[in-house]
Amino acid sequence: MPFVENGLVVRHIQVSRSMYELEFIAPAIAPDCVPGQFVHIRSALDNNPLLRRPLSLYDVDKKLGSITLLYKVVGKGTSLLTRIRPKEYVDAMGPLGRGFSLLSPRRTALLVGGGVGIAPLVYLARVLQQQGSKVKVIHGVESRRELVALGKLREIGVEFLPSTMDGSAGYKGLVTDLLLKKVNPADIDFVYCCGPEKMMARVSEIARQNGIAGEVSLEEYMACGVGACLGCARKLKSSDAQYKKICKDGPVFGMEEIEF
Repeated sequence: MPFVENGLVVRHIQVSRSMYELEFIAPAIAPDCVPGQFVHIRSALDNNPLLRRPLSLYDVDKKLGSITLLYKVVGKGTSLLTRIRPKEYVDAMGPLGRGFSLLSPRRTALLVGGGVGIAPLVYLARVLQQQGSKVKVIHGVESRRELVALGKLREIGVEFLPSTMDGSAGYKGLVTDLLLKKVNPADIDFVYCCGPEKMMARVSEIARQNGIAGEVSLEEYMACGVGACLGCARKLKSSDAQYKKICKDGPVFGMEEIEF
């Protein structure tokens, strides 16, 4: 069940030209969070923007009751979020949505992120690592300045392979090309993916060709976050008779459920 509470902001920093990391204390929400879910937030001072913004769980510390979010400024709503300062409060609702299925211990998971799509994969990597799974993460960005999750992934202790389009770090080129050239499908038991849909479509295709199951996290505009407004409804396949509410039925879906 989602909770609504005012979360005390303890850290809010700019980590790249357009990305920010926001950490707040939410003792009612944090204990129930699972990787792949999201929270809906806005400033608690002036309710600006009017509608909350859905942001993936980037990291969660259940002992401290803290939630960390990674977001990219893409419009007025996220731009307004950058004004929130430490010791102020966010109006938060969560946890929301369906999260990732967790791989069994001692099996190997491949996590593929594109751009800010790395956000929900970091908390997933932490939980999988803690439960004894082997975790490999590959992340594709434009340049090394956008490898903002590197510190957290090193702290967690997972294997990490970056790709950059300008060649400033790791493999030069698309993250899907890195996947094909540097990852042995025989070593992977399950694939998790989040990022641009074109990238997720290619990752899903590669996984399917190699008989590997997986899940993806979709992004849609979510006004209410609880499935009431239907703003995020879409058909996962053109042949589907029913629409899915991404905020409530997802945002995580099995790769086999989606026709990109």
